[in-house]
Amino acid sequence: MVEFDHWRILIDPTFDPPGRRYPFALGTSSVKTRGPALQPHELGRVDLILVSHDHHADNLDRAGRALLPRATHVLTTASGARRLNAANTQGLTTGQTIALTMDGKPRLNITATPCRHGPPLSRAIVGDVIGFAIRGEGAADVALWVTGDTVLCRAVLRTARNLDVDVAIVNAGGVGFPLTGPLKYTMTGVDAVRLITELAPRVALAAHYDGWSHFRDGEEGMRHAVDGAPASTRALIRWLPDGEPVDI
Repeated sequence: MVEFDHWRILIDPTFDPPGRRYPFALGTSSVKTRGPALQPHELGRVDLILVSHDHHADNLDRAGRALLPRATHVLTTASGARRLNAANTQGLTTGQTIALTMDGKPRLNITATPCRHGPPLSRAIVGDVIGFAIRGEGAADVALWVTGDTVLCRAVLRTARNLDVDVAIVNAGGVGFPLTGPLKYTMTGVDAVRLITELAPRVALAAHYDGWSHFRDGEEGMRHAVDGAPASTRALIRWLPDGEPVDI
């Protein structure tokens, strides 16, 4: 949960307990190994839910899906919005910007940023994914960039070089499956550190790197990469404690 400009924003909600195996594409699957730090009833008000993609359970599981009607706004991919088919849900394509309003809150401008959730030419298999660049009303810089699930590709690096970002949430984990060998479907820790170095945000937060069996690089890979990063990059990165509020 992120609080910004009086907006309460939930990102890729997953609240199922651990232990279940979830199917993915081409016969691949993953087991959830860690449960949520908070339960849905502990979240309080939810104004906006950002779903980078709706078709993988590590970004939207059953309990997370049940939360969607609680939010005033839900943003996801255009194809995901068609699948979810709810009045509070809008879909975005890469590069598209939408302005969201709520009574008593400043407007948010949210732009869908590019993702490639796998090797080249894999979109037909892995589906559509987007990130989110959030700007406050009248602001040129990006208050929050959520990379979404993506490998480190040219489009993502180009986006990083063109954004002025306060806080970046960078998804890592090095997702892979035995059936697809060495192919990667998200950034590793090394990739995430390279992206953070290129982006140079005011603060970078590593995310989406633990809690599932298909995260091959995992927390160990993320921490090892950060430990080996240049001092200037390490100074940007904050580790967040699970379930505890932190001011940034």
